[in-house]
Amino acid sequence: MKKLAGYLFDYKNLSFEQAREAMLDIGQGEYNDAELSAFMTVFLMRSITAEELGGFRSALLEMALPLKLEGQLIDIVGTGGDGKNTFNISTISSFIVAGTGNKVAKHGNYASTSVTGASNVMEAMGYRFKTTEDELQKELNEANICFLHAPLFHPALKKVSRLRKELGIRTIFNMLGPLVNPARPAFQLLGVYNAGLARLYNYLLQKEDINFCIINSLDGYDEISLTGDTKLITPEGEQIYTPYVLGKRMVFPADLSGGQTATEAAAIFRNILKGEGTWAQNAVVLANAAVALQTTRKYGNYAECMSAAVESLESGRAYNALNTIIAL
Repeated sequence: MKKLAGYLFDYKNLSFEQAREAMLDIGQGEYNDAELSAFMTVFLMRSITAEELGGFRSALLEMALPLKLEGQLIDIVGTGGDGKNTFNISTISSFIVAGTGNKVAKHGNYASTSVTGASNVMEAMGYRFKTTEDELQKELNEANICFLHAPLFHPALKKVSRLRKELGIRTIFNMLGPLVNPARPAFQLLGVYNAGLARLYNYLLQKEDINFCIINSLDGYDEISLTGDTKLITPEGEQIYTPYVLGKRMVFPADLSGGQTATEAAAIFRNILKGEGTWAQNAVVLANAAVALQTTRKYGNYAECMSAAVESLESGRAYNALNTIIAL
């Protein structure tokens, strides 16, 4: 790793195979904490290349716990690391999508740069992490959603989870998280924190047989925040949408606060799915759910996707999906 770190600190780029081998070594426990810390932070000093990101991703998927689940699955996930401390927008949106009858394989992790990640809030609500195909398929069959706690499926992510939390800053693993869902979903809604990473995601995903939509809020959120304009990138191209198109009006950053503890985050989560969220909270999760539904191409237009999302939330089916998965 010392040789590799020196190479990177000289602003030299790794080839796809060099990146792949480095990540395989991390998964096999070849590096100590100091070496891992240096590796994880070097890409804050310079931009990662498509070859590097692709090589790291290839290794993570190669090492992942095998997982085969039935049905056409969708994932709604963001990189994190945007520093906004919002409530768990993508995870709540996932339950709204599940309430429409679509099957969701939600990939998530503990927070490393914010108060609560998807895994923190699910655990706080009483959810038990699972890894067997039978258990996860049962969740999909009964709740239309399963939850995949990333470190249980990825050896490399498990190796670095403590260090990521101790560092408390965005690392290479924030960039990789949305790209390595072990269930290999057919549809993906992926949120990123800047335009450069959005372009890299687009480059990698264009090569694959999946329907995807990459989200980048132009004011730095890794989801549709409705605090400003949002760029959406799909296999067909890219377009910028205003909050008025996606959510009827703009919201304020303070409206999206995620609380200061996992308990507070869990309370916000439940309130929204119970139909007791604020207008701004509802507007944001519905916009993200509607764009996710649009990614499946099962609906005629955005208005139909929004209608399906609203019906899922207002009927209580989204909340029922949450209660069902926690009880399993």
